[in-house]
Amino acid sequence: MKNIEIKPWNLAGFDMKKPILIAGPCSAETEQQTLTTAHQLASQGIKLFRAGIWKPRTRPGAFEGVGIAGLPWLQKVKRETGMFVGIEVASAQHVFEALKYGIDLLWVGARTTANPFAVQEIADALRGTDLPVLVKNPVNPDIDLWIGAIERISNAGITQLAAIHRGFSTYAPTEYRNHPQWLIPIELRRRMPQVPIITDPSHISGKRSLIQEVSQQAMDLDFDGLIVETHCQPDDAWSDAKQQLHPDQLKEMLQNLTFRNPHIVNMPRTQLDDLRLQIDDIDNQLIDLLRDRMNISKQIGGYKQQNNITILQSRRYTEIIHDRNTKALRKGLNVDFVSRVFESIHEESVLQQSQIMNQKA
Repeated sequence: MKNIEIKPWNLAGFDMKKPILIAGPCSAETEQQTLTTAHQLASQGIKLFRAGIWKPRTRPGAFEGVGIAGLPWLQKVKRETGMFVGIEVASAQHVFEALKYGIDLLWVGARTTANPFAVQEIADALRGTDLPVLVKNPVNPDIDLWIGAIERISNAGITQLAAIHRGFSTYAPTEYRNHPQWLIPIELRRRMPQVPIITDPSHISGKRSLIQEVSQQAMDLDFDGLIVETHCQPDDAWSDAKQQLHPDQLKEMLQNLTFRNPHIVNMPRTQLDDLRLQIDDIDNQLIDLLRDRMNISKQIGGYKQQNNITILQSRRYTEIIHDRNTKALRKGLNVDFVSRVFESIHEESVLQQSQIMNQKA
């Protein structure tokens, strides 16, 4: 792997000490909303202001940002508050416009990181400049794609680099909007220890109630900072309203965070700590999968009740155990252990079906 060069961000008067804090609205919606939020954050000592100018949306018709019209608002934020301003870029044209308006910091979004052609276009547009560039993880859990995007930006001569951990899409529903899958940014830290990692608890959480917890986890892992979506009227936000904090809520969240000193007892994080965290992450995913399986069992119970079918289907149970044992053997797992697991799962499934049938009887 290429040993890329990383330098501290060259922002006059900005201290790179941990934790790096970046805050601002998901989208710059109006000049008043942008400036009001910026002034409220500046009064709390926040130095880095973020605002979406171009918003990649999943489906057409959603608010896709105000575009170039919002860039003078960010110039005004700089003049009136002294804050540095950052935006997401997804094309060479975005980069050219950002440079024209004196934007201080750029980040590459998750959807863009997943497209090497788009990342290369941005890298080529950045060549000859050296402002801070942050690279979000791709939407899919592919660490090589994430590293590849960082390397492309580095190859363009950018040395003020950082990674943004914003979680990963998953088919199975979880309590998160994007599952954090902490083992992936931990692996990035192992492979590229010189690259700062900034966690985006807003996009991981998808709702305010989880932002504190996710932020604390990032600090416990000794990551380098947080980028938090913050809005002067979050409930009225034009995009991602549920995951944005009011500046006062951000202040309270930061006050309640514990910032740990990794050297306080002279015990650096060990491989055992990371392996245990991976176990925790996998166990959380197992719990989500078991919940989904039991929900399906309840639906089966309803179907059997409506069609007057007995709960226990012996042939189906035998097929399940045989199939799972065969797959377990192929994957090098202990067959007796897997049998016990699926026997317990089946027993609980039968119980769930029985409860549904009794309710509807």
